[in-house]
Amino acid sequence: MSTPILDPDLLRAFVAVADHRSFTRAASALNRTQSAISMQVKRLEERLQAELFHRTTSNVDLSAAGEGLLGHARRILSLNDEAVGRVRAHRMDGRVRLGVMDDYGSLIVPPLLAGFVANYPLIHVEMETGLTSSMTDRLGDAYDLVIAMHPEGRGEGELLRTEQAVWAASAEHRVEQRDPLPVALYPQGCLFRSWAMQALDQANRPWRLAFVSHSLSAVEAIAAQGLAVTVVKSGTFPPTLRRLSARDGLPPLPRAEIRLHRAQNLSRAASLLADHLVAALRQPAKRAS
Repeated sequence: MSTPILDPDLLRAFVAVADHRSFTRAASALNRTQSAISMQVKRLEERLQAELFHRTTSNVDLSAAGEGLLGHARRILSLNDEAVGRVRAHRMDGRVRLGVMDDYGSLIVPPLLAGFVANYPLIHVEMETGLTSSMTDRLGDAYDLVIAMHPEGRGEGELLRTEQAVWAASAEHRVEQRDPLPVALYPQGCLFRSWAMQALDQANRPWRLAFVSHSLSAVEAIAAQGLAVTVVKSGTFPPTLRRLSARDGLPPLPRAEIRLHRAQNLSRAASLLADHLVAALRQPAKRAS
């Protein structure tokens, strides 16, 4: 004897009657007629060859067989809804414009985008890296989402994680001993540039701006060659550089917050990516090995 197929529509009618203890209320909840609900429950009972309810003029109670089926029915319906939702989401399309800091755009975000695109292959993500201080001003016009850096305790958007600003230099050259101290930084508008200059001035440490570039890799390459010190995030600290501290004569630097900014009236595609990024990044930043 073959195993009967449990139609989700029949199970949904059964669960509704079990929840409401009434065919009338179940029909109203499912926007169907009472006769339709009664017929579906009857068809389910015929397939299972078991009575699922004890009916009286005033009550509808689960039978022993009905009680045994109820938990399984809920799980089947839940899996059905999950499967349908996943397939429909997989077909979601659209375009999302993402702005992000250079280091996060190079090291942190790409694997997250790979996972997202695997689930939503028809959503096209356009990512731009650079100084995010100006990107947030163009939110909605040029960007749907921006992952930006702010001073700790300041800034709007959703807090994702906190990063410590860290001095970094070549692993082979003691450039931090030079006077004045050569520094490689990013252009004006970069928070780390401002912090580095202020910290050195307040510590009365003579310094000179030896290199400026929008390129994270270029700044790190200059530092790795022993031509200057620079400032990086602890969570994305380059393995080619050496961490400096007060023991090396460098002043302490503040902590920064990484926040996600969403444009108003986001598309469904952009909202899905935003939620994906929040779920992945809202955890302690991991120091690079």
